[in-house]
Amino acid sequence: MVDALGVAVVGFGWMGRVHTQAYARVAHHFPGLPLRPELVTVAEEVPGRAEEAAAQFGFASTTRDWRDVAADPRVRAVSVTAPNFLHREIGVAMAEAGKHIWIEKPVGLTAEDARAVADAVVKAGVQGAVGFNYRNAPAVEAARELIASGGIGRVTHARVRLFSDYAAHPEGALTWRYERERGGSGVLGDLASHGADLARFLLGDIASLAADTAVFLPERARPAGATAGHSRATGGELGAVENEDYVNCLLRFTSGARGVLEACRVSVGEQNNYGFEVHGTEGAVFWDFRRMNELGVSRGTGYQDQPVSTVYVGPGDGEFGAFQPGAANAMGYDDLKVIEAYRFLRSVAEGVPYGATLADAVRSATVLDAMARSAEDRAWVTVDAPV
Repeated sequence: MVDALGVAVVGFGWMGRVHTQAYARVAHHFPGLPLRPELVTVAEEVPGRAEEAAAQFGFASTTRDWRDVAADPRVRAVSVTAPNFLHREIGVAMAEAGKHIWIEKPVGLTAEDARAVADAVVKAGVQGAVGFNYRNAPAVEAARELIASGGIGRVTHARVRLFSDYAAHPEGALTWRYERERGGSGVLGDLASHGADLARFLLGDIASLAADTAVFLPERARPAGATAGHSRATGGELGAVENEDYVNCLLRFTSGARGVLEACRVSVGEQNNYGFEVHGTEGAVFWDFRRMNELGVSRGTGYQDQPVSTVYVGPGDGEFGAFQPGAANAMGYDDLKVIEAYRFLRSVAEGVPYGATLADAVRSATVLDAMARSAEDRAWVTVDAPV
């Protein structure tokens, strides 16, 4: 027996589209899921955008006010893909209205914001999932199992990198992303939040850190109208970029391992260069998002001159088998969001959390807050334990 679950999407930029496509595909890849999402309504304040979404994807209704979604009895689950500064208000309101929420990272602008949404979810007794999609890659899950099993010995040090050029063009429009009040901590929230989650997912909690940040493109032109994604603007009034283009952070894990997390949104020549290298006393494991279905693995007792082998993930790794029948068949970015949708809907069906939760969002945000404090104080800081 498959039950219908009314879902809504709040905010229909690129990520709202990705969530919608994941809802449309999830039953194809996970036919045993006891819930079938039905697209009830889409909320988007930009004129005409919600109507376009409804025409393309089949939402039953549209609205320009997300509050209508909270009041809609047809809606039982909501994707929150609006800009960062709205996450806390919308997330808390949806939870208080009894809606399960799948919310994009970062959940608000600070750890306090993320904690407010997490508390509202717990109090309401609903499920909450967070868009840390890179941890859903089967190769990343395989790497985690390898590390946890002692396959590379005791972890000594690691590096997590997230380099992109989406903000590298000097004509990139001065949107909300570059404002402290609405975009928060810049590349920390946008990319380093993924890095903090990956570091914790693979290696456990971070005890302390030292960070340095920079703004490399200090001014941008204001856009003339509504924007989507990373639009360009020329000839408009110049305004200051208020948040970070770059962060470099030294990490000390509670396990005693050391790490480096580096993220940049203005890296010319880098297109989604995301990945990690984890080194242990008996080996190492390497992952590059651009070769998402491969791992570089070094294991054995050779130590010096020990070779690295390329391992292709397959149906036994993570959710790979729901997409491809054999190893070395490619999966892509959107597939990771289908996995996210599946785990969110399974959480709703079973009342037990699967995948990244609001607790993970709080932990990531706590690390980001510590990075910001460290960069301001130019000192090592302790990462606060989650409350």
